[in-house]
Amino acid sequence: MARTATITRTTSESSIELSLNLDGTGKTDIETTVPFYNHMLTALGKHSLIDLTISARGDTDIDVHHTVEDTAIVFGEALKQALGDKAGITRFADATVPLDEALAKCVIDISGRPYCVCSGEPEGFEFCMIGGHFTGSLVRHVMESIALHAGICMHMQVLAGRDPHHIAEAEFKALARALRYAVAPDPRIAGLIPSTKGTL
Repeated sequence: MARTATITRTTSESSIELSLNLDGTGKTDIETTVPFYNHMLTALGKHSLIDLTISARGDTDIDVHHTVEDTAIVFGEALKQALGDKAGITRFADATVPLDEALAKCVIDISGRPYCVCSGEPEGFEFCMIGGHFTGSLVRHVMESIALHAGICMHMQVLAGRDPHHIAEAEFKALARALRYAVAPDPRIAGLIPSTKGTL
């Protein structure tokens, strides 16, 4: 069965069209009108091997916040939909990813119970403007929105870093690699749901 999802979400603040394929090759076509976010989502697709197509428009004349948040919400919803009953998935995964001086670790459990812990970002990171539009605070907000709407438990930890671009990119790539392994089928469990409860 194809593990795909297509979601359209329109509000007074944004319009998002998103399609993904969990069993892809990392092919992406992304336009959110927020250049640095495009860069991060391209990295997310590329390194998770999730094919990802996103077209997003929003009230960026006010702030990029709504467009960034709503895109993360739709990505989380699509991830949850594509996973279906989660039968046969690996479920738990972690990844530690460097980018020059920055180092980020992401641990996820596709548990059906949303939770997000982000730690280790250097003081003042949240106020940094990256790429002219994207604030450091949005990185955590994206992670929280994905975790909440996908129904996953995520721990994101920045272990080292100085440059805000490098820190943010290491975080997105760590999430990508953790997702790659967590959503992958585990042939040893032969399509069963990896939970003692029998459901996720």
